[in-house]
Amino acid sequence: MNGGAKTGAGVLRLENVEKTFVLHLRGGARLPVVAGVSLGVDAGECVALDGPSGTGKSSILKMIFGNYRVDCGQILLRENGGWTDITTSGPRDILRLRRNVLGYVSQFLRVIPRVSCLDLVAASAREGGMPAPAALERARELLSRLNLPERLWGLPPATFSGGEQQRVNIACGFASYRPVMLLDEPTASLDVANSGAVIDLINECKSRGSAILGIFHDPQIRARAASRIVDVRAFAQGSQQHA
Repeated sequence: MNGGAKTGAGVLRLENVEKTFVLHLRGGARLPVVAGVSLGVDAGECVALDGPSGTGKSSILKMIFGNYRVDCGQILLRENGGWTDITTSGPRDILRLRRNVLGYVSQFLRVIPRVSCLDLVAASAREGGMPAPAALERARELLSRLNLPERLWGLPPATFSGGEQQRVNIACGFASYRPVMLLDEPTASLDVANSGAVIDLINECKSRGSAILGIFHDPQIRARAASRIVDVRAFAQGSQQHA
């Protein structure tokens, strides 16, 4: 299954991407993270980033999503039949890409005070262009599939357990169709049944043509989700890396 760093035409392409953190509070000390990252993800496949903690897996996802700036290289997303380079895109363009192209399930839920988890998920579906009634139905469907008790749907998730918050986070990420999906440990804190539900959602996205790039530390989950594995150690810089 380890297919290496495929760089053919697809939906997402990284070409010679490099990232180093500069610690301004430490006299400008530089922490190298990754260099020469070149890989591609085609429509309908899930590529897993593999490697020990600290080799830059999450940093790669954050660069694609536009949270981290890139030192050099290109991150190309297929959009309207052409390619958009997120490394040269301005804030408005990045927001457009997140609305129309990029989905992201991080390890952390963005909690909005006094907003129920049902409304959070429905809002994510609406942001992807789904009409309000369909968005609310999609939210109910996802929360049910992820086994979140209905008695919690009307409550803000700030006081939920870690596993419950992660399920709300996953529901938000999968609420609407995105051509590219980024998954950072989506099954962390989940039991076997809910991990299986996430695998089903990943497979549905693949069948609809999404290109998925994910991190799965559980080797069994990785084997069930991934079409191909890329070992990030090939891109790690220096003796100390930070994810």
